[in-house]
Parts: sequence; structure tokens; C-alpha cells
Amino acid sequence: MIPGSQPTVPGAGAGLDAARFRRVFGHFATGITVITTADADGPAGFACQAFAPLSLDPPLVLFCPRNGSETWQRIRDTGVFCVNILAADQRETSRLFGTRGANRFAAAGWFPAPSGSPVLSEALTWADCRVEAIHPGGDHAIVTGRVTTLGPCRDTTPLLFHRSRYTTTTPVSPYEPPEVVDTLLSWPRHTDWI
Repeated sequence: MIPGSQPTVPGAGAGLDAARFRRVFGHFATGITVITTADADGPAGFACQAFAPLSLDPPLVLFCPRNGSETWQRIRDTGVFCVNILAADQRETSRLFGTRGANRFAAAGWFPAPSGSPVLSEALTWADCRVEAIHPGGDHAIVTGRVTTLGPCRDTTPLLFHRSRYTTTTPVSPYEPPEVVDTLLSWPRHTDWI
């Protein structure tokens, strides 16, 4: 390589069309959440892969809704939302909340979190939040929320999405010590990671 020149990246000149972008980042496995709120018109929610815990102190999370999402507009107006982390047995719930026009809450059992946002009855776990900040993110918004209440955790595996398919983790023996890469936020020396 010539000093000062840029390395050649395979595929860099191929263009960044939406299908290729999805195919490449489809290799990054994500959990599935359903982000919910409730207002005078009733409950609202949508399936969301773009979710992550952000900070321990203060306790913050982030999610990225599509700018044109009606549910996102309702969350913005109420200022509160609940993150429902889906369990491996909730594929149909993910499909339901990922479908436009579906009567989502007629088919899904739920109860209100302290904010009034719906908690899905069979969720792996949940977090009730209030909107902290909103930032532009291209065709999506980047929303940070302050966690106000945490729900209990079911003793089961999470629902994941990888390469355009639902999948899950392999059950791990409770007698095996956790690996660093499996714990991230729960790693006792969390400052090593965030």
C-alpha cells in the first residue's frame, strides 16, 4: 500500500442500496421488543429491533422508531412508553405488532404499567420509561428514555432475529459461570464495557 493512501474495502464501490444494507446488517442478531404507549385513543405499540440499554446512571434506554410511525407520534405526545422484551415463544406477538392495521391489543393480553403504557402479559421482561430526549437519525428518530420501573424476568430464552429469521439462544446451564460477552451490562465491572 502506498503511504497515505486509503485501503481498498471489498464491496465499497457497489453502492449502499437499501436491500444490501439490510442484508449486511441482517447478520447482526438483535432482540425483539414491542414498544407501547396509551392515550385517549387507547393502547398503541409496534415491534422494534432497534433498541438498546444505554446507561446505568442514570438508567437510560434508547429505541429508534421510523419517523412516519403513527405509534411513534403517539409516544411523542404522551411522553411515556414501555419496552416489552419478547420471549422465544412470542413469535406470533412479534408478527402481530409488526403488521400495519392489525388490531394488536385485541389478540394480545396486557396490563398497564405505572405510566399506563401496556405491558404484554407474556413478555420476557419489561421496562416502563419516560421520553428523555429525541435526536434526528435519518429516516428514524433516536429516542432516549429514562427507566422508571422494571418488571420481573420470566425464566425462559429471548426471541432473536438474525438473517431474516426468528431464532433464540441455546439454554445455558445455571451451573456454568457467565461469559463476559454474555453479560455486558450485568458484568460486575460494567465500566469495562460502557
